[in-house]
Amino acid sequence: MKKLIFAFGCCLFSLAALAQEPAFKGTSLGAGVSPGKPIAVAAVGKQLGMQQEAPMKITGEVIEVCKKKGCWMTLKTPEGEAMRVTFKDYAFFMPLDIEGKTVVLDGVARQQTISMEKLRHYAEDAKKSPEEISRITGPKAEIAYEATGVVILSDKL
Repeated sequence: MKKLIFAFGCCLFSLAALAQEPAFKGTSLGAGVSPGKPIAVAAVGKQLGMQQEAPMKITGEVIEVCKKKGCWMTLKTPEGEAMRVTFKDYAFFMPLDIEGKTVVLDGVARQQTISMEKLRHYAEDAKKSPEEISRITGPKAEIAYEATGVVILSDKL
């Protein structure tokens, strides 16, 4: 009887050790996204706290993609500001038609200051008008995200 209980316990332990959360269903880009619970874009600042940068898995709605080649995208935040997402080492690019889609990302969030020149470059990439570009008159402090992998979800979380 002891052997049977021991064998049953070993089986249960093995099943628990091998159990994994299901992978995210959708189009995977870059290194993909590891299983686990992502945090909402709205919680990134709180999660980052006083740290300059921290690895994290996030999810959010895409509001804009670089119109030239998909080399960056922005995610919707509750404050109305957009969180810019770039891709580590330009290893992959986003499809240009994913506005409104929900994504899950693995990578690093960081507090940074974007120069006026870079902000204007981003505005040009987004095909903003010359008037909109000329209104960019200085640097901007923001929380940004560098993704190593992205899944464009086929269904919302």
